[in-house]
Amino acid sequence: MTVTLERPQIIPHLSKSLNYSPFDAKWIPCSAKVVCLGQHPRGTGAIQIYELNGPELKLVSESEKPHGFKCGTFGASSLQNRQLATGTLEGHLQVWDIENLSNPVYNVKGHEQVINAIDGVAGIGHNIGAPEIVTGSRDGFVKVWDTRQKGSPVATIAPAENEIGRDCWSVSFGNSYNNEERMVVAGYENGDLKIFDLKTMKLYYETNLNNGVCCAQFDRKDILMNKLVVVGLEGAMNVIDLRTRHSTKGFANLIQPKDSITGQSTIWTVNHLPQNRDIFMTGNGNGRVRLFKYEYPSERTLKDEKGELYGVCGELKLLNDAIMATQPVSSFDWSPDKQGLCAMTSFDQKLQLAFVTKLNQY
Repeated sequence: MTVTLERPQIIPHLSKSLNYSPFDAKWIPCSAKVVCLGQHPRGTGAIQIYELNGPELKLVSESEKPHGFKCGTFGASSLQNRQLATGTLEGHLQVWDIENLSNPVYNVKGHEQVINAIDGVAGIGHNIGAPEIVTGSRDGFVKVWDTRQKGSPVATIAPAENEIGRDCWSVSFGNSYNNEERMVVAGYENGDLKIFDLKTMKLYYETNLNNGVCCAQFDRKDILMNKLVVVGLEGAMNVIDLRTRHSTKGFANLIQPKDSITGQSTIWTVNHLPQNRDIFMTGNGNGRVRLFKYEYPSERTLKDEKGELYGVCGELKLLNDAIMATQPVSSFDWSPDKQGLCAMTSFDQKLQLAFVTKLNQY
């Protein structure tokens, strides 16, 4: 008997117009609150906290800071303090107590230029190894920070001499499945994708995907590397299977063909569903969000003529999509606590909440 699953529906719930350009929004763990980050027209930073209160999205706290905010993460924070790490347009890494936004509890000039991307690990739900924050900047540097050590990064990944001035657009942690192992993936404006092994402090893998990498994310941080979704300019989307690396073929790479909906539209962000690592949402330059599910092949590995294993790609299934904005979707975040609840920002100066239904069927 064939069972037909209902398509998940992407249902807009609440929308809030903002008087600044929002660059990022993150759910505050174990709460019904969202923090929104951005920059006012006068160049100052905006940090606001909204609470989902029945049929209303209520502003409960806000603060204006000297520098605009580009990105944020709760990834390195414990449930007890729920501290937000942010990267600014002036290159500052700051950590905030969300109950008291008057001054940061940690503040360092981490980069010479804007911090484009930030991620954290060993925080809520992923408390394996040291709590660390990674930042990627327009100056081309990728830096790893342990905020228990004041002032200096614990690791600095400098651009090669021929790469100086190359913009790093995306950073993300993965492979943190015990106290020693940890990887960082970095994506760059020229299409370079690099995976760094922080245990050995060596470059583990690199390739070029031809299109600038806007966002790259492991499907989960706290497991042995499984797969990586990479999105970028001109509608580029790749799913890289990281379980099997062939000596000459490298990793299996599924290149998702462009269609009439995405066209040449930049894909700004990708975010995996916390409750199911094979489902992810993308935020597009045409104001759409698109929900995908990765379906594994019947066999993930095959042998070549010499008997060496190589990886086999699965398929991507588009579950649904929806127009959410008139301008690019600049950020997207799933609620870690309530499956299907999500928040997003867009460059038409909006913060929106939405529900995605039927996800438990997949």
